[in-house]
Amino acid sequence: MTRRRARLSGKPSLRVERSLQREGFRLVAGMDEVGRGALAGPVSVGVVVVDETSRSGPVGLRDSKLLPPHRREQLVAPVRRWALAYGVGHASAAEIDEIGIMGALRRAGRRALHATGVRPDVVLLDGNHDWLTDPAREGLLAFAETDTDASGAGDAPLPVRTLIKGDMRCSSVAGASVLAKVERDAAMVAYGTAHPVYGWAVNKGYAAPEHRSALLEHGPCALHRRSWNLLAAPAQEAQPPGTTSAMPDEAPDVGVADMDEAAPAVSGPGSRVEWAMMSDVEVIRG
Repeated sequence: MTRRRARLSGKPSLRVERSLQREGFRLVAGMDEVGRGALAGPVSVGVVVVDETSRSGPVGLRDSKLLPPHRREQLVAPVRRWALAYGVGHASAAEIDEIGIMGALRRAGRRALHATGVRPDVVLLDGNHDWLTDPAREGLLAFAETDTDASGAGDAPLPVRTLIKGDMRCSSVAGASVLAKVERDAAMVAYGTAHPVYGWAVNKGYAAPEHRSALLEHGPCALHRRSWNLLAAPAQEAQPPGTTSAMPDEAPDVGVADMDEAAPAVSGPGSRVEWAMMSDVEVIRG
């Protein structure tokens, strides 16, 4: 076994997007999710679309988890001006309970795509698992839903490329991360005014100590993901104020059985292994 460690800069660029455009994918949609590991509130997905005329991203653009809240908010307007198109989609806690976290991610992602008003040629998805493509509906019907959850992407499925740490590598994904994080955080602060005991203004629905204590004392409310084993969630330590969000968006899912939607093996051109080698992570080859 050999190991190769790529350097981690934390500063995204359009290098990956340009490589996709050279393959013939003119409209590249960077996509990222936030709120997957929270105990309450929606899961949210951001999308930023760029084309071959798009210039470098706004000054200071980073993965949203590396930015303090005030800087994320300041970047929203520049990201929107810079993007060819953008959108944010959400799936509620009730939807997560109904269809599972992976189904809710797909639903939120399709809503975000619909909000852009354009059909991208490829989706660049942060992570190592294509949760946007429904494994039960691959082929001509993959995006052919007729209800309000349709993405508006037409009858053919959208190509998806996954990239580990794409939010740190790719400007479009970083921009999507910022838009989704700011919108979801604002929603959780607003929800917190009606449910102040849980401390959502600070913890944004994640398993912070004050959130867990409130669950023990008051039980869950309508905005909690009731299908999850809420009290079994590992506690997350809050970070100092003014750094990054108190709860990381990459916290593991807890209490949800999604074994039927586990990440499939991926191989061949454009696979996560091939794309991981372009990212700023450690790559292990057998």
